[in-house]
Amino acid sequence: MKNKILTLIGIVLNVLAVISPRLAAKLGLNLFCYPFRVPVSARQRKFLSTAVQSSFHHKGIRIQTYRWGSGPMNILLLHGWQSHTYRWKKYIESLSLTEYTIYALDAPGHGQSSGRFLHVPLYSEVISMFMMQIGTLEGIIGHSIGGFSALYTLHRDKDLTTNNLVTLASPGEVGEFLEFYQNSLSLSDRMMNLIERRFEEKFFLSPSDFSAPVFASSLKVPGLIIHDVEDLDAPVIHSKRIHNAWKNSRLVMTRGFGHNLKSEDVVAEVIEFFNQRTKAPASLTWDLT
Repeated sequence: MKNKILTLIGIVLNVLAVISPRLAAKLGLNLFCYPFRVPVSARQRKFLSTAVQSSFHHKGIRIQTYRWGSGPMNILLLHGWQSHTYRWKKYIESLSLTEYTIYALDAPGHGQSSGRFLHVPLYSEVISMFMMQIGTLEGIIGHSIGGFSALYTLHRDKDLTTNNLVTLASPGEVGEFLEFYQNSLSLSDRMMNLIERRFEEKFFLSPSDFSAPVFASSLKVPGLIIHDVEDLDAPVIHSKRIHNAWKNSRLVMTRGFGHNLKSEDVVAEVIEFFNQRTKAPASLTWDLT
């Protein structure tokens, strides 16, 4: 059923690309930026209720925020595509809440935030606003598009700083997202050209300008990069490229945890990184079977 729906959507967009290019471009880009919101369950809400909750608005979107702890060192957590803040439960329970103050937010179109769409420039704008509210950051932990958006934010705005950055299963290039999108919907080259033109009109940048290795090459902060060799959503080659471009980074490759990297071993590695504030630019490989 899912494949039939995707095929039908692709056919409609390909036809529109011929008879109404402007509408096709708008719908195509909107669909590319449209996440299917994962509901927040009653059990998850119960945990999230242990945080001090607040919100702020950006471009008419209400952004839900969370805060745990009262420590002097601030950490910001950024979830990935079709996720929300609950994904960080193990990290929040493992970090010392007397040493750290932990901040998190639900991205637009995710969790308990409003909105319908999400793309890297929008996520980055929201991250920037929240970072300015928080002040000095000991570190940022970002999963998937959260890590990608953190890299972009620190590259784009040199006034925003953090002492450390952790990326988990980060994608590498927006262009590769578009290629996957084209293949999933069997979109014509004509349709993709319209989407890319619309992308440039909206963001004043081309998809090729959004490259995680390029962003990482401008960073001087110490970084920890974790990626699973069996990640089917964002291949590990992306993090290898990010590591090669990011001089002050450490690469950890895992096996068997997939894209979500939901493992106590990964949590422990990240916590240890912050507790020791490791700055060694070595590359370490795990093979956990």
